[in-house]
Amino acid sequence: MSLRALWIISNEKGQKASIRFSKRFSTVEHRARNLAGSSYVAVPEDSDFLQLLLTELGLSNSNKSYVADRDDCLYRPRSPAVELRLNGKGTLWPVLVLSQGPLILACLPLVDIPSEPRPPLASLLSVSQGLTLLAGLQTFLLGSGVKLDSEGLASRVATLPSLLLQVCPLGTPLDTPLAGTPTASTVPISTVTQKQPAWKTGVYRGRATVNVAVVETVRSMQYGNQSRQDLWDVYGTVTCKCEVEGALPNVTVTLSLPPNGSPLQDILVHPCVTSLDSSILTASSVDNADGSAFSGPYKFPFSPPLEPFRLCSYTSQVPVPPILGSYQLKEEENNLRVSVSLKLHESVRNSFEYCEAHLPFFNRNQMGVVDVKVSSGQLDVSKEKNLLVWGLGQKFPKSREVTLDGKISFTGSSHGPSDPLCTGLTAYIKLYLKVPDTTLSGCCVDQNSVQVYSSAKPRIVTSRELQSKEYFIWNSTGSAPVSSGQVMM
Repeated sequence: MSLRALWIISNEKGQKASIRFSKRFSTVEHRARNLAGSSYVAVPEDSDFLQLLLTELGLSNSNKSYVADRDDCLYRPRSPAVELRLNGKGTLWPVLVLSQGPLILACLPLVDIPSEPRPPLASLLSVSQGLTLLAGLQTFLLGSGVKLDSEGLASRVATLPSLLLQVCPLGTPLDTPLAGTPTASTVPISTVTQKQPAWKTGVYRGRATVNVAVVETVRSMQYGNQSRQDLWDVYGTVTCKCEVEGALPNVTVTLSLPPNGSPLQDILVHPCVTSLDSSILTASSVDNADGSAFSGPYKFPFSPPLEPFRLCSYTSQVPVPPILGSYQLKEEENNLRVSVSLKLHESVRNSFEYCEAHLPFFNRNQMGVVDVKVSSGQLDVSKEKNLLVWGLGQKFPKSREVTLDGKISFTGSSHGPSDPLCTGLTAYIKLYLKVPDTTLSGCCVDQNSVQVYSSAKPRIVTSRELQSKEYFIWNSTGSAPVSSGQVMM
């Protein structure tokens, strides 16, 4: 796997975005030109690339809130791999993007197979390795959740040229994870009998501790109409932080599923994983399920880096979304009749860290009289008077069903926000939820299954949670955007 180019972009709030660092690898670009032949697309200049990327991510300062190539219902983004359309010069794909705090990290890996028809991302080794490199650079620049001052960040950015010579010579990342700076619990190498890898700048001293967190994210598009198929998908990440003595410690984490759990698919692993059953990597959501899919347990032996890292990611085809909803709007004279019903599926743990339903209203005057009642939770009107926020609290009632019903008049003196998509009765509810100690697939890590080859008994900490992202319920009495296929990663 090789990189054609790498960019570090500063996107401070209130400041104009700019490229703080960029690197192009001419030898890799020469290979890309030979592989692509007549379909070769050159990497644009930094200024052009920055504008294209910000537009694709919806971060540009342009007055155009709707961009057809980006916002059309037929276009299905496959984050974190985005496609940049050059004016009359083809497309640049896959541009990998990671964003955290004030920085956006992007790279363009070399794809050594034909790009048309477009191959699945899960089949491209360069994608997983490119994301691993970006994640390592992200940790190096920003640390493990600790915000750096501007001088500290500038100092680390200044060291990138020499760092890339070591970890990515001639555009080819080494087959080892990129380490961040040593933490307080590490010491410089002094006398270590075992050979120390170049990427590991220190060793841990102290009681062995392993933290493993499984986070599943659910997305959904629900229409409440028999002529339109509801869509949802689930993807998960397993994140580890291992404090284990030794130059190359060995740890094994096992993911388990319940007897009726949905098999994990599209699994991508960190390069520190030392061995893996081939049946784990071949399970793909693109293939038709025939009942013979490998359903675990999923064992991942690895030699961990010092910093927190993503051990693996996966998808799962669960039979139902966690919350099924119905949303109906009707025009009644100068009022809008609102009716909402939400039902928590019986398989989901009825205990939330938070659960909110947002009902925005576009292309109307501000709200006047809001005569709406809820069966559970609390209803608030935003200070801009264009959004209803329904706080459902930390638990649904015993029936697992809640309702909202009433009338809203839009008699405010000024207009609310506009949206080119949500006109007339085209409207949606967006759900925000987080459920601790549960996953939709049933995937979990048993503390007893974590093996650490250490002289002292390690402390094992495991957790799991379910969260939502892009969870929409559309008004069934109006039109709504519909995708012709399933929700894609």
